[in-house]
Amino acid sequence: MTKAGRYAPSPSGDLHLGNLRTAVLAWLFARQSGRDFLIRIDDIDAQRSSPEAAQRQVADLTSVGVVSDGPIATQQQSLALYQRALTTLIDADRVYECYCSRKDIAEASRAPHAIPGRYPGTCRNLTERQRTARREQLAEQGRVPSLRLRADVRHWAVAEGFAAEARDRKFTGEVDDFVLRRGGQAPEFAYNLAVVVDDAHAGVDQVVRGEDLLSSAPRQAYLAHLLELPACTYVHVPLVLGPTGKRLAKRDGAVTLREIGPGEARAWIERSLASALAPRDGAAGRGWIEDLLVRFDPAGLSHEPVTFPG
Repeated sequence: MTKAGRYAPSPSGDLHLGNLRTAVLAWLFARQSGRDFLIRIDDIDAQRSSPEAAQRQVADLTSVGVVSDGPIATQQQSLALYQRALTTLIDADRVYECYCSRKDIAEASRAPHAIPGRYPGTCRNLTERQRTARREQLAEQGRVPSLRLRADVRHWAVAEGFAAEARDRKFTGEVDDFVLRRGGQAPEFAYNLAVVVDDAHAGVDQVVRGEDLLSSAPRQAYLAHLLELPACTYVHVPLVLGPTGKRLAKRDGAVTLREIGPGEARAWIERSLASALAPRDGAAGRGWIEDLLVRFDPAGLSHEPVTFPG
């Protein structure tokens, strides 16, 4: 299978310029390293996803030259693959039921000696009698428990190709008993499980995305290890900030391609990548993004956040 990079938006609305810039970088990193490039629609959260939004996102990506080398997959098409992976983990005694609500977890994280952001293991070692009682309580409410990974490590190292936090091309981050399948009244597979299975199934071995997702990479890499799936190389690039210095969002005004037009969107993305681009060589006949590829040097890419407008 040919190795590939990818861009995988969640179809909850139009992509803003920060999303499009990351997509262009994902395409450039893939092509610069001789990989294919794939687009996937991450619609695992069915309630927040929209087929119409997915179509608009693909159209906007096409407007900046980001197109897929193969069919565009969706996560809703891959539910059987996620169940197979989950069953593999269950058979290996790597999964346990969790009955905690978000409120329970928030309160536990405030306890003395708790580590912020880490699940404290409340349900990990319950007796079978305790599990039965908690399961019945949830059933009376029409809910089912979530399923968590029984991790046997606290940290995991990943290959990281850009983030400033990486040392010697490695980033080590925390791993906890993260959720594999969400509970409640409408249980669904969790993002961390889905993306690991998706990437391996499609032959993706390079993941370029925003640096806000850096902390999730060790969890995902550890899960891939447990499932005996190939490891990915990660490239976490700086976020685009709005005029107030916070992460760019729709509340910042005209921040989508549809609001400012494809030409201005491409011009802004190119300006934002200026430190990594050589001067134009004057050759004719190339498309906009193909011209960026000829000029692109990853070593010149800034580690500093980018501001829009700017």
